[in-house]
Amino acid sequence: MYSRHTWVGSVLRHGLLLLAVAFAIFPFLWVVSASFNVTESMQFQQLIPPKPTLDHYKELLTSGRYMYTTWLWNSVKVSLITSTFVVALTALSAYSFSRFRFKGRRVGLLGLLLVQMFPQMLAIVSLYVLLLTMGDFFPFAGMNTHTGLILIYLGGAMGFNTWLMKGYFDTIPRSLEESAKVDGATPFQAFTKILLPLVRPILATIFVLTFISIYSDFLIASVVLQTAEQQTIPVGLRVLISDQYGSRWALFAAGAVISALPFLLVFIIAQKSLVSGLTRGGVKE
Repeated sequence: MYSRHTWVGSVLRHGLLLLAVAFAIFPFLWVVSASFNVTESMQFQQLIPPKPTLDHYKELLTSGRYMYTTWLWNSVKVSLITSTFVVALTALSAYSFSRFRFKGRRVGLLGLLLVQMFPQMLAIVSLYVLLLTMGDFFPFAGMNTHTGLILIYLGGAMGFNTWLMKGYFDTIPRSLEESAKVDGATPFQAFTKILLPLVRPILATIFVLTFISIYSDFLIASVVLQTAEQQTIPVGLRVLISDQYGSRWALFAAGAVISALPFLLVFIIAQKSLVSGLTRGGVKE
């Protein structure tokens, strides 16, 4: 039975909504405010600084004391390369699991799901030893290299994304591929010319989700990357607050604000495809 909305209920709903928005946006506003704060201390910080300054941004971008631009470039480079490879490899594997029937298919899917249940940090010791050993034979992919870090990220991102993209492939009728093959297209041409344009939303979704997780990762990057020249943004910014008696919180906040710009840019570019990619596609067998 339809119930009329009262003004009391409307006020409560809007009040809860505003409270949730304030709870979500307050940390961001506080960090932005801290980046303009004259002092480095957070003890007496106000949400609106009495004397805002841009000195912290200038110091990060122009001073040679910190390698901030190098850290920023390292983060963007590792995230973009990994996200691109994840999308390409996931599309191929998800297409195989969705369209082909082969021995070990179900075991492979369950294996991917089982492996994904365990956090990647549980294997950090074995990954550390693996990179040390690889460095003896392939120095470009050992410890303290971006190649080694990318390989670790690739292994951790394949399981869930394969399941997610497989569900999306299952929603596309096979008749489209069959029609393309009747017209003379090879299976690979049908995959690249017919299917990939149709699954563009899920490709964008996986790219953005992977970019976010890798760009903000600290634990694995802090273990693999050991020199300042190779470090990413989350690892490099730790230097600013690692000293108990000399932490530079305002400089750290300025670095956090600048480092959010690449993520926002990627999100804005792909936002039209995100909703469709996340909501469409149920896993079918």
